[in-house]
Amino acid sequence: MKTYFALVEKDKDSAFGVRFPDIPGVFSAADQQDDVVAQAVEALQLWAEDMPLPAPSPHEQIVADADVREALAKGAYLISVPLIDNDSAVVRANVTFERGMLRAIDAAAHDRGLTRSAFLASAARREIEAKH
Repeated sequence: MKTYFALVEKDKDSAFGVRFPDIPGVFSAADQQDDVVAQAVEALQLWAEDMPLPAPSPHEQIVADADVREALAKGAYLISVPLIDNDSAVVRANVTFERGMLRAIDAAAHDRGLTRSAFLASAARREIEAKH
């Protein structure tokens, strides 16, 4: 899976702004810090649907950029954003769980009004995004 570095900036009384040094046309914003990665993933996905993406630059190259260094000096920070393909084709997968875990999954999915598959996909997405 490809990951891109994004620069997160926050001015007083503003949302968290997100921009990608490797892809100048991609940007996003989030009102809450907890939503920054999810919003950045979505922006990257939307861009990738219509435009080719360059290869991700290594960290050393990103922080060597004068604009990035200046933003970091002013309090911005870098995050790693996974490119999760926006491929909506549904495929069947066979997975195995301990019986007690499967009951807990089914109960949690039911409480949220989700199918088992939708619940597991949502949990997996959160885990993938949280890693970055």
